[in-house]
Amino acid sequence: MTALLNRLEGVRETGSNRWIARCPSHDDRSPSLSIREIDEGTWLINCFAGCGAADVMDAVGLELSDLYPEPLKHHSAPVKPNHWHAAGEALRVLRSEALLVAIAAENIVTGIALTDDDRDRLILAAQRIRGAAEAVQ
Repeated sequence: MTALLNRLEGVRETGSNRWIARCPSHDDRSPSLSIREIDEGTWLINCFAGCGAADVMDAVGLELSDLYPEPLKHHSAPVKPNHWHAAGEALRVLRSEALLVAIAAENIVTGIALTDDDRDRLILAAQRIRGAAEAVQ
């Protein structure tokens, strides 16, 4: 998302599809905002100082939804799925939730504290994964 990168200061590429910049949500003197593009154009942002993603996006005049290539499926109008469509959608949701859990675990292991919003989202991901596991028993 070049719109986000263009609105940040001190942007520096740190790897493939990874950047660091000064966080626009607080008086950041050195880069503390991690930006990462993952599968299918979804972007993850994390302020090491603890700013929430919504605060960061608001500070640059963007919405949280701008971090995703299309609206999340659970926010779309319901569609009567057939059996295979439902199974495929369930796998896509599980993949997304598992990726979120893996990134949070990576942050925790490397000493990056989770914000309250991050923890709430992690709890929701765990609940969705647990619910899927119980549904197939």
